[in-house]
Amino acid sequence: MKILISNDDGHQAPGIVALHAALSSVAEVEVVAPEHNNSAKSNALTLHSPLYVHTAANGFRYVNGTPADCVHIALTGLLGYRPDLVVSGINNGANMGDDTIYSGTVGAAMEGYLFGIPSIAFSQVDKGWGELEAAAEQARQIVLQLQAQQRIGLEPWLLNVNIPNLPLQAMRSVQWCRLGRRHAAERVITQQSPRGDTMYWIGSAGAAKDSGEGTDFYATAQGHVAITPLRIDLTNYEHLPDWAQRTAWGAPGNGPHNSPQVGATPDKGH
Repeated sequence: MKILISNDDGHQAPGIVALHAALSSVAEVEVVAPEHNNSAKSNALTLHSPLYVHTAANGFRYVNGTPADCVHIALTGLLGYRPDLVVSGINNGANMGDDTIYSGTVGAAMEGYLFGIPSIAFSQVDKGWGELEAAAEQARQIVLQLQAQQRIGLEPWLLNVNIPNLPLQAMRSVQWCRLGRRHAAERVITQQSPRGDTMYWIGSAGAAKDSGEGTDFYATAQGHVAITPLRIDLTNYEHLPDWAQRTAWGAPGNGPHNSPQVGATPDKGH
């Protein structure tokens, strides 16, 4: 089994070092990760400036770009082969609910998925790297279980995994969960620079809003490892027929300016 590892905390982060050590015992592992912290970069690619790859003393390769950059260039020429699995993490803090939209950790794994490779994003629930070795061992066990089930190296899939900061023996079973939801982010923070300009800092993520039973928030709060299968098709299938029926623009040439139903207002929320 050949595994590509990346992350968004940077190639020197304790999480990626621990994950590499854990997976190296069961696979051929290579690291291609950002040079610096790239949290909340989502799927961003660097298109208007060059990317450079360097090798650290421990053999990890690092890139002056985003997590998605790292996986993209690894899979399109840097590695010279196609890995069986792409793994991202272990992230310093949870990636649950709405976090997955912004997460560079998930973005790196998603890039692997977009190239048709099974991919996993691993995160610890709490920041600070507490019980990191236990989280790395849990990640190793999940990879081995997926390999034993012959799920690796076949059709692509994307899993988001959040691991409680607990000793291995204290962790409860794996739970398959849906994503929860957060409240809106806290207010922007403003400060004045030494030159008198106003600086803006994005506020902290909102507290959990939808955290009931069945969500990733609920599972990890109970000490379970939460796994959520993700998809990237953003089509709103539920409302697609409604939009088509209410607008009824029809064939090419019958656009909104000459549509008999233009101006019809869809139901709120559609």
